[in-house]
Amino acid sequence: IYQMKIAVTSIMVNNQEKALSFYTEVLGFIKKTDIPVGEYKWLTVVSPEEQDGIELLLEPTGFEPAQVYQKALYDAGIPAFSFAVNDIMEEEDRLTELGVAFTLPPTTMGDVTVAVIDDTCGNLLQLVQHTAIKFPDLPDEPIYTN
Repeated sequence: IYQMKIAVTSIMVNNQEKALSFYTEVLGFIKKTDIPVGEYKWLTVVSPEEQDGIELLLEPTGFEPAQVYQKALYDAGIPAFSFAVNDIMEEEDRLTELGVAFTLPPTTMGDVTVAVIDDTCGNLLQLVQHTAIKFPDLPDEPIYTN
């Protein structure tokens, strides 16, 4: 049985080249696809751990409703996207050293710790670390709660 899965998802960015630099050089993603399409590109990045996994399309905000939507989310303080991290405190140190602005420092909320950063391309991004639960009779790899 074929099951539907997510192959590509997108985030709107006000500058594709600046976004590519931020998402690769700062966040650590890898450029997967870079195909010119008129004045813009089909430009995707992937996680280095899952290079054949879900692609994140750096979608240009060339369409006015996209600009309005992006600005409304940003102005309301709503993250446009969420990324899972293994150690949010380590990421805070690393990203702060790289000059990334945090609009919310790491904050524990129930079973998760979240932080919010500015991607410099019109978006707020949420970083999420799930609380690991260890069971004594299982291997040392953490099991994350959902």
